Amino acid sequence: MGLNWLDLTIVVVYLAGITAFGLRFRKRQRSLRDYFLAGKDVPWWAISLSIVAAETSTLTIISIPGLAYSTNFTFLQLVMGYIVGRVVISFLFIPHYFRGDLFTAYELMDRRFGRRLRSLTAGLFLITRAAAEGVRVFAVAIVVRIALAWVFAGMSDFGRDVAAIAIVTALTMIYTFEGGMAAVIWTDVVQLAIYICGTAVGVFTLLKLVPGGWPEVHAIAAAAGKFRVFNFTWTFWQDYTFWAGLLGGAFLTTASHGTDQLIVQRLLAARSEAQSKAALLFSGIAVFGQFALFLLVGAMLFAYYRLPVAAWEKTDYIFPTFIVQHMPQVVRGIMIAAILAAAMSNLSAALNSLSSSAIIDFYMRMRPHASERDRIVLSRAATVLWGLVLFVLAVLSRGQGSVVEVGLRIASVAYGALLGTFLLGTLTKRANESGAMVGFACGFAWNCFMWISFLMRSRWPSVTAAPLMWRVSHVPFTWYVMIGSVITFSIGYAASYLTASPDPNPALETRSRSHA
Repeated sequence: MGLNWLDLTIVVVYLAGITAFGLRFRKRQRSLRDYFLAGKDVPWWAISLSIVAAETSTLTIISIPGLAYSTNFTFLQLVMGYIVGRVVISFLFIPHYFRGDLFTAYELMDRRFGRRLRSLTAGLFLITRAAAEGVRVFAVAIVVRIALAWVFAGMSDFGRDVAAIAIVTALTMIYTFEGGMAAVIWTDVVQLAIYICGTAVGVFTLLKLVPGGWPEVHAIAAAAGKFRVFNFTWTFWQDYTFWAGLLGGAFLTTASHGTDQLIVQRLLAARSEAQSKAALLFSGIAVFGQFALFLLVGAMLFAYYRLPVAAWEKTDYIFPTFIVQHMPQVVRGIMIAAILAAAMSNLSAALNSLSSSAIIDFYMRMRPHASERDRIVLSRAATVLWGLVLFVLAVLSRGQGSVVEVGLRIASVAYGALLGTFLLGTLTKRANESGAMVGFACGFAWNCFMWISFLMRSRWPSVTAAPLMWRVSHVPFTWYVMIGSVITFSIGYAASYLTASPDPNPALETRSRSHA
């Protein structure tokens, strides 16, 4: 059973409407400052909601309920770490970003260390962000495969996946191409409202469908331990313990929101440093509430179905299946539109951030005297190019595991080295470019080793029989960023001390003022 014609009409109207809304901003793009930073004239609350939407994707909406269905609420421990990380960024990184006229996070590395490290960090961002985003975009296909099966009747699973990814990518690319960051932020605000309201409708629908309502839902879910939030077990080998969540989540967010252009670009679009901090801190509270809502849906789905996890092909399919099979007419269409809203919001953020880093960190260094018009034209062309790249990567992501953890694991591999390098630049005066690059290479190489060991254990268990590889393959992804950043910082600082004298102008404040 899929969507009927009325549900499908709602989805089509939404897709057309949000695309038209985004196109309203195309006339405002007269310079790179307008195109990539929305003229630095966006209110803090809109930036805050855009940050929440940017870090929320289709995989969040469909995977987090599935995670609660199969486990419990311990994922919230990681979200608590997200809030701690935001506080760190507000005091450590945001003041540096507002000294000078920055467009990307990696310009900070140029001013502190030099062009080589800027290229290295920006290049790693482009590669890993594209790879992680490909997994997120593929999540769209999971929803469409279930919801729009009759629309693509006669097509293979592969054909349906490709068609679903192509439609969402093309529509998102249109308004991102024309409207730049202003279109991205304001469509984020609309899309956030849509998918939160849609999820709330799902909660009320479940309450009506479960005989006995909330008391029965609570009794069943509580008896199965679904509402457990804290796990204070002293172990290094579990993903969601309090210590892994608080420390791992703090390091992960400090990296993702402090060094990743996807979020930093929004912080730079604020009217002032104070508004940037307010936007980031408020987004932490909003994200906690949002994840609690998605986990609640998962616990309620468990109370409704009362089926073991083994009864499902993948837990990612549980929520979409419920929407299509049990939601009332019209509400089904709204829910599918809500999930597509999250997909388009995240994709537009990725397209604009990838384009901005490619143009600012690479093209403008090769062509510093290009006219503003040429820069805008190239920026839009880069948006299209990255849209095609993400489309291909999304298709290649078919067949992976739980999409939310796959996406987080890929991003965490790079974040450790990025965060360690940024900490070297902001916390020390002795670190130099050569030492930082050595630390960067070591931290990134170790995280790649952990990730490859995990993949090999998943596919060829006998290969990881060696004691070291076996232990490394079991390291939870929640520790990746902390381990990588500690290795990068320690080795980078030691290498700087042993191999060369400090930079002639090591203080980041001095360099920032000289470039302002």
